[in-house]
Amino acid sequence: METTDRATEGDPLKRTGDGAETRVASSATELRKKGCKVLCFSKLTHWRTAVFFLSLFLCLIIVFAFSFIIPCPVRPQYLISWNRTFPGAGTYDFLAIEDASKDKVMDVLFVLKDTESSLNSTCEDAGLPSPCVFVLAVDGTDGETLWERPLHPEFHWAQCGLDADGDKTWDCLLSHADRLSALDKHSGEVRWQRSQPPGVRSAVPVLSVPDLDGDMVSDVALVTSDQTQMELVFLSGTTGDLMGSSVALNSSETDRHLLHSTAEGSHYLLLQKDTGLFALALWRIAAAAGIQVRLKRDSLWEKKARGPSGLVPVYESDSLRQVVKVGGADESSSNLLLVTGSEVALVDGKNAELLWTFNSSSVLSEPSYGHFNKDGVLDVVVEEHVDDGGKKVIILDGKSGGVLWDVTLLASPNSPRPASIHTTNSYSIFMFWGLLPPTTNSSVPSSDRRSYMLLPLYANVLLESTNVADHIVTFRATLLERGRHAAYILLTGAQGAQGTVVLSKRKLKQDVPSSQVVPVGAGAASEPSDIIKQAFNRLRFSDK
Repeated sequence: METTDRATEGDPLKRTGDGAETRVASSATELRKKGCKVLCFSKLTHWRTAVFFLSLFLCLIIVFAFSFIIPCPVRPQYLISWNRTFPGAGTYDFLAIEDASKDKVMDVLFVLKDTESSLNSTCEDAGLPSPCVFVLAVDGTDGETLWERPLHPEFHWAQCGLDADGDKTWDCLLSHADRLSALDKHSGEVRWQRSQPPGVRSAVPVLSVPDLDGDMVSDVALVTSDQTQMELVFLSGTTGDLMGSSVALNSSETDRHLLHSTAEGSHYLLLQKDTGLFALALWRIAAAAGIQVRLKRDSLWEKKARGPSGLVPVYESDSLRQVVKVGGADESSSNLLLVTGSEVALVDGKNAELLWTFNSSSVLSEPSYGHFNKDGVLDVVVEEHVDDGGKKVIILDGKSGGVLWDVTLLASPNSPRPASIHTTNSYSIFMFWGLLPPTTNSSVPSSDRRSYMLLPLYANVLLESTNVADHIVTFRATLLERGRHAAYILLTGAQGAQGTVVLSKRKLKQDVPSSQVVPVGAGAASEPSDIIKQAFNRLRFSDK
């Protein structure tokens, strides 16, 4: 008989000792752990698969939505050129380029004197004497009328672009008859209208100033003048009501007073006086008007203030004629370009220090600016009178004031000031008007006029176009869309009198094929005409 303490083949799992029993228990535990791991891994794989398909499903929904449900933005369809003709009408030297239709394309605002609008409404329908003043906004893409607003005659002046901060409900301010009207550029609605202060008719500057009355809307400053003195008044940007009292300005009678913002955000009114250009802090003017408001002060400019008046000398001259702001990346980086009876001077807008001067005693028009070289500093374009009925177009280096380029033209009456449009290759296209002297003995009538385009890459040639209107009231070269579609706008006709008014738009590159490449300066073109025209056509434009 086998003893009960010995394991047999019939009972192989029978305990034979502590070591064997431990090994069997350990094997069983390992089997259970492996089974749990396999089960957990299987569940995790299922979760990963579910997340993957869910993500794929969401991506497909988004693609489907953008492809079929959400419409793609439609780019506006431009007409290369368009013309609007208004027979029996008069117009004025006013042309504003604004986005009136909210389609991110710039539109054109101008003023007509007429008896009937293009939308078949008359002055009598609006209860106004005939002829009356019509403010029009036309679409920049095709020239169609967006809105019209009849107003009481006579028209004195207008200024748009006053809603730079986006806090007003209006953008354009017009002086007409005996009143001021604030218009919404998007609809043409009159937001407010009030009787204008005395002397406003003869003064043009409208200055958008920071909020002075605490209603979170920027306000307006008007420079008025009469036969004895000039005064400044503040108007509420919300209602047009007068704020405080008027402040007398001891300055010469001019319409070129500007508001300058310093690097520290302090605002100064630039006053043109008989002895030069001076700056007066806006906080001082507001205090003199009895308006209690806290405005930023610039310690650097305040150190230069003289006496109790607080005038800051910017540039002293007994023959100051013009002051132009040479724009920078923002308002506080703008420099000041001054034209006197003997020179052109550039003043640093941050510290009021003189940067350079250029001797010139006969500047014909308001200077403009653009990029002739790649140093990133705006260069200055000046038209200077020369003998025998001619003029010289000069481009001055923005850093040093030295002459970068010049050409002599026959001066033509009624020629607009030069303009420029910036390109993506850091240069600008410069556009100006006149007539190159004939290269032969053939006589050319001095009344003829041409438009010229200059590309600094080919500085020894000009692109000459003969497609020029007769009587130009005002002219603007601009980009109709952000970073694209360079064009120029011409307003021609009888200024303030009855005649035929034409508003036209031409794409800048439209004139390239029909233009003639003419040599200037050193000699003939170094490249064939076709190559130079292709260079113009390849240009891409920028608004920076």
